[in-house]
Amino acid sequence: MNHNDPALDFSTVIASTVHDMKNSLAMLMQAHSQWLGRLPAPARQAPEQGVIEFEFAHLNSMLVQLLGLYKIGINQLPLQPAYHELDDFIEAQLACHQDVFASRGIMATFEVDPLSPLGFFDRELIASVLGNCINNAIRYARQAVLISVSDTAGQLVITVNDDGEGYSSQMIEHQANYVQGINHTTGSTGLGLYFAARIAALHQRNGVEGRTEIGNGGPLGGGLFSLYLP
Repeated sequence: MNHNDPALDFSTVIASTVHDMKNSLAMLMQAHSQWLGRLPAPARQAPEQGVIEFEFAHLNSMLVQLLGLYKIGINQLPLQPAYHELDDFIEAQLACHQDVFASRGIMATFEVDPLSPLGFFDRELIASVLGNCINNAIRYARQAVLISVSDTAGQLVITVNDDGEGYSSQMIEHQANYVQGINHTTGSTGLGLYFAARIAALHQRNGVEGRTEIGNGGPLGGGLFSLYLP
């Protein structure tokens, strides 16, 4: 080995590896879907199928977050905001998780304020944030998940609410520091919340940055994640 070689950029190696992992996962998901289509209906509706679908989505979400954070770190994450119909946008995000909702007996609904039918944001990035929040809500919900969209002081507010036990008081108290290390009880690293906060902050208008907030309550009484976009 030549010791005069430039130092290895380990973050780039990790990002490349994550990209390859994401491609492999996509191929695995496609093969699984094709295999599932050849099974009889009772086998396709087995409880284990819900677990597989959920973990596929969870793994994909984590890989997307890692790649996104790497690109943010090197200032190569493009922001392409546009106006989007919120009814269609939210419905599309829920549709991606419909099989998991059905397998877990979770009723997923959404409400969009008729006075705020449009939102201005990067569709792909906000879809990544919302997808992760839905996965998190599925993990802790008992029977219901609700996504609400409203306008507060000129900002678009998207909330994800579940009927589970809610966020711990420690997470809420220290939410400004999302990456808090691994919680060995829940397996949470806070990476999803950190990713959401960074994506929200990329959305700026008239000197106002987007932001996130977590708490408990809402119509369903459990965890309440709020995304504010100017």
